[in-house]
Amino acid sequence: MAIDIQYVLGLLKELVDIPSVAGDCREILDRAEREFSALGLSVRRTRKGALLATMKGRIDGDVRVVSCHADTLGAVVREIKPNGRLRLLQIGGFAWTSFETENLLVRTASGREIRGSLLPEKASIHAFSETVRETLRTDENMEVRLDEPVSCPEDVRALGIEVGDFVFFDPRYEVTGSGFVKSRFLDDKACVAFMFGAIRALKESGTLPARTTVFYVSNYEELGHGISYLPENTAEHLALDVGIVAPPANSREDAVTIVARDSRTPYDFAFRKFLSDLASENNIPFRVDTHFRYGSDASLAAVAGFDANFACFGPGVDASHSYERTTIRAVEASGELLAAYLVTDRK
Repeated sequence: MAIDIQYVLGLLKELVDIPSVAGDCREILDRAEREFSALGLSVRRTRKGALLATMKGRIDGDVRVVSCHADTLGAVVREIKPNGRLRLLQIGGFAWTSFETENLLVRTASGREIRGSLLPEKASIHAFSETVRETLRTDENMEVRLDEPVSCPEDVRALGIEVGDFVFFDPRYEVTGSGFVKSRFLDDKACVAFMFGAIRALKESGTLPARTTVFYVSNYEELGHGISYLPENTAEHLALDVGIVAPPANSREDAVTIVARDSRTPYDFAFRKFLSDLASENNIPFRVDTHFRYGSDASLAAVAGFDANFACFGPGVDASHSYERTTIRAVEASGELLAAYLVTDRK
């Protein structure tokens, strides 16, 4: 089934530009809810704020859940330092070096947004010479330089900034002429975008899913508790999440990654083979891979004890949890595989 890739890319650009650190995903979930409603799906929220959108299928029993997550990496203010700079506490797993010099915004409790940059305490090579090159970046020596005339905690608090405020890093989204998509937070906004592409393809073709399907957009996946509820009669849980492209991984940036095992558990062989067979039958480029430091909402739900079969796939992404990159083809192919899954019953 054809995916409108221009629709997907346009939506992806919009999504990556919406700040959505785990713990403050209100704006992006509101945007996703509007998209579900525009596509004619009924929507409700979990008590933790995640979205559930239902698409009726040809068969109403043994519900399928397809999940992806809208939350991203980021930080909160841990300390307002004596010099007016901010010490942070990470949200999600990343290396400080991968976000060093990135521009950011701090959102106050009142909603005011103040710009700044992430830097090591000793950033100037002119002032600190080899110390700049040799110092390990840690929680204790990375800081936010606010783009405001501040030099003490009182100046900072006058802006409305306080300990616990969320910090959002700029995504720097770009699509190249050679077909690459570069941005922070393709994990997992690329999957949110192609999910909508697959739903739209079914709607425009007048095709019902094989089974009633609940689309679940979670908001705490990066912290390990994205899925805390599955609808009654859920038989299968398919997580949409990125594949990890890095030696010696089998994944590629121009293909779908179907995950065989992650750091918590193997995925069910029969479910995984069903997805691989669908990809082969529909000439969709794919790779099966294992990921060592990785977990999806599906594997976390399985470990938590939910009684549903589980699988995971998504576009191959280079430099995950850093400045990420994939290809237009991988995003499109992931949407094609999801559409094929939605319309095909598994015996």
